[in-house]
Amino acid sequence: MKSDKKSNAKIVYDAIIIGGGFAGLSAAIYSARYNLKTLVIAKQPGGAIVNATHVENYPGYVSISGIELMQKFEEQAKSVGAEIMIDDVIGVMKHKEGFKVETEEKEFLSKTVIMAMGTERRKLDVPGAKEYESKGIHYCATCDGAFYKGKTVAVIGGSNSSAHAAMLLSRFAKQVYILYRGEEMRCEPILCTNMQQLGNITMIFNTNVVQLKGGKFLEKALLDKPFNGSTELALDGLFVEIGSVPSSAIAKQLGVELTKEGEIKANIQCETNVKGVFAAGDVTNTPLRQGIIAAAQGVKAATSAYIMLTGKKVTGAW
Repeated sequence: MKSDKKSNAKIVYDAIIIGGGFAGLSAAIYSARYNLKTLVIAKQPGGAIVNATHVENYPGYVSISGIELMQKFEEQAKSVGAEIMIDDVIGVMKHKEGFKVETEEKEFLSKTVIMAMGTERRKLDVPGAKEYESKGIHYCATCDGAFYKGKTVAVIGGSNSSAHAAMLLSRFAKQVYILYRGEEMRCEPILCTNMQQLGNITMIFNTNVVQLKGGKFLEKALLDKPFNGSTELALDGLFVEIGSVPSSAIAKQLGVELTKEGEIKANIQCETNVKGVFAAGDVTNTPLRQGIIAAAQGVKAATSAYIMLTGKKVTGAW
């Protein structure tokens, strides 16, 4: 059956990059500088880091917001000729030109594909979580924290993202709880120190949320052990920071090999088992998920694509 999508088949890109975060935009910068015709297709401009109010561990910036940092990445990618399109890629398949990349409305052809889709937030799986999503349950403190001025909220999780969310929420809410199943926070020590200096953040360790209740909106969380003599914690809002899962579904469809956790298997050159498909950033089996690592992998992926397409060596490259 012939597709009724508006095809872009007359244009064959050298590289289509799926994802617009650290990895995707870094790949775009290098791909365009290698004079490859480059298209970035991103569902969310800037990736997950745009939700961070303060980024303090990216070299060159003492402190910068995530959205401002990624705007600089995007501006640089565009300045060297990369095209950037906001859309959701729903499929990638092999084609005589290399690969066909499909979005909801269009089809694109490319000689190579760089997968840099990042991860998706892990959802809370307890009774009431789906019912109260966006009615008290949230997955983005930056997006929704301001709605809770003078109210009581909680953050689930013990990582850096949990600490950042709690500190942001402390600016608005009168009381912020951190609910974590472990014995102590897993965030960077400096973040723990910063939180302890704030008077309206209370940490509750070795505790899980088992159910969420309320009326039209969330009113309370039920805990698996008492806090201040009760297993019910009155809340106006609950922000979930319990990790993420790789956005690798389209890679699996193409036959790209994944780990048991769903991460794309990529070698040191960011090559996958499918010739012409490269991968970079948090969607891969990288042991450390940090922006600077993702950016470096994006550079590697673009360089590998260039070498494959041209057969030319790059000074200092493999």
